[in-house]
Amino acid sequence: MTRFLVRCASLAFAMGLLVVGAGRADAHDEEDGDRAEARNMKLVGFNDLQARSAYQPIVHEQGGRSIAYVGHHGGEALNTLNNTVEKNGTSVVDVTNPRRPKYLFHIAGPSGVGEAGGAQMVRACSAKDLPNANLNADPNRSKHYILRATASSHEVYDVTNPSTPILVKTVVGNLRNTHKSWWQCDSGIAYLVSDGTDLVHASPSSPNWRTTRMTQIFDLSNPVNPKFIRNYGLVGQQPGVTTGPNPTGVHGMIELGDKL
Repeated sequence: MTRFLVRCASLAFAMGLLVVGAGRADAHDEEDGDRAEARNMKLVGFNDLQARSAYQPIVHEQGGRSIAYVGHHGGEALNTLNNTVEKNGTSVVDVTNPRRPKYLFHIAGPSGVGEAGGAQMVRACSAKDLPNANLNADPNRSKHYILRATASSHEVYDVTNPSTPILVKTVVGNLRNTHKSWWQCDSGIAYLVSDGTDLVHASPSSPNWRTTRMTQIFDLSNPVNPKFIRNYGLVGQQPGVTTGPNPTGVHGMIELGDKL
């Protein structure tokens, strides 16, 4: 079984961790005598992600391959695939062979530093798992999609060919704050962390919520045709409330279901 390790505050992403047994493997640094310890794992592969600071990685199985999608903090770096400096966004890495991870593509993100830029979060679903995937365009249900949160939007990409991601839809844009969203592949329901300033789907009379991070719920069972369901926040965060306690904003959603 393969495990994957991320060093969030560094400029490196250790791509492969391999279970080696119940014992402990020790390595010794010959220069200064420091000892690195590992239990049931060892580093077998590495990719520097073009020196972009990594935050959230996922590994998605598609077409017999294991593809890592890695979210980045704001900043910029040289994309060595096209020799262009790009704003940090989402890295796509083939980790089917964890000993030889291959960098496939970089989806650029918006300007900004830290959480004010980049595209830190990413989720993935396959068409075969989504109940209402577009059968007219994909009768074999062979497509794969990612939902990523940039610093100012939530976007869906067709990543059936992970070397050439295609933007399918901007679900919500012009936001001032996002964070860790959740996408249920079996239902298609997505819980998006937004800032409550989405004028399209918020209450027309009072769009602004009393929090920098609330939840917008969308039906993404057909990713090419997102359907807004509702806004959600804690008591005291709703638009129009001018006094009283204001609970902290949501950091991210985690599903607790019968599959866990």
